[in-house]
Amino acid sequence: MSISQRPAYLYRAMTAADVPAAHALSVQLKWPHRLEDWAMLQRVAQGYVVLDQERLIGTAFTCGQGDYATIGLVIVSDEYQGQGIGRKLMELAIEACGSRTAVLNATLAGAPLYASQGFVEFGYIQQHQGQALATVPPELASGQRCRPLTSADHAELIRLANAGSGLDRAAVLNDVFADVEQGVGIERDGRLCAFALMRPFGRGRCIGPVIAQGPEQARHVIAALVAQVPEAFVRIDIPADCGLAPWLEDIGLKRVDTVTQMARGTPPQATGGVHQFAPVTQAIG
Repeated sequence: MSISQRPAYLYRAMTAADVPAAHALSVQLKWPHRLEDWAMLQRVAQGYVVLDQERLIGTAFTCGQGDYATIGLVIVSDEYQGQGIGRKLMELAIEACGSRTAVLNATLAGAPLYASQGFVEFGYIQQHQGQALATVPPELASGQRCRPLTSADHAELIRLANAGSGLDRAAVLNDVFADVEQGVGIERDGRLCAFALMRPFGRGRCIGPVIAQGPEQARHVIAALVAQVPEAFVRIDIPADCGLAPWLEDIGLKRVDTVTQMARGTPPQATGGVHQFAPVTQAIG
C-alpha cells in the first residue's frame, strides 16, 4: 500500500473512557496489566491513543517525574504493525516530555525504534516472578530494625524514593499509596533508610519500589513482604547489576524476561547513599 493509500488514523490524548479498550488491547498481547493498573497510569501520566475509526489500536504514555519523563506502554495491535504507528506514538510521547530527559525500558522488539529516535542504552531490568517461598529475612546490622509502614511515613518514603531513583516520585507514589497492601521499612536511629511496598498487579502482587542502602537491606524488606503472602504469585523487576537475582531465584522468583534501559540524554542518578532495587513498574520506572 502506498503512503497516499494508507488509512487516516486518529491520534489523540487518552481519556479515562479509553482505559477499558486500552486494557483489552494489552490482554490481546498477553501483557499482565489489570484494568486498575491502566487506570493508575492514566491518572498520573499523559497518555496517547490511536484509533482506526472507533477501534483503539495503539497506546503510549509519558509520565513526567521532575527533570525526567518515563515513556511506557507503547503498544500497537499486531495486525497494524509495520505502518509507522509506533513511531508516530513515540513522537507524541517524546514531544510530551518537553525539556525533560526521556527514559524508557525497551523490549527486544522495540529497542531498534527507540535507538533510531536518539535513545541510548544504559542498563538492563530483569523481570522475576513466581510463587514466592517464605524465607527468613537476613539479619540487619546493629542499630537497625524493620517495621510496618503507615501513612505518617509517606513524606519520608517519597524523599527516599526520589533519592534512590533520581526521579521526582511525589505524584506517582501519592497515587500508588492508595493501592498498597503491605509496606515495610528499615529504621536506623529513628529514621527510615530503606523500604519496600507491595500491591496487587497483574496475576497477583508486585513488589516495588524497593529503596535501600545496599542489597542486604533490600533482601530483608523483600523477604518481610513475601512472608506475608506465602505461596502467592509475586512479580518484582530489578536492575540486572543490583546483586539480588541469585537470591530471588532461590526463593522461587525466576527470571522470565529482560528489558533494556534507555535514555535520550543523561540517565537519572541515585543520591544520598540509597539506591532503587526495584522500580514502581517497568512503564513508570
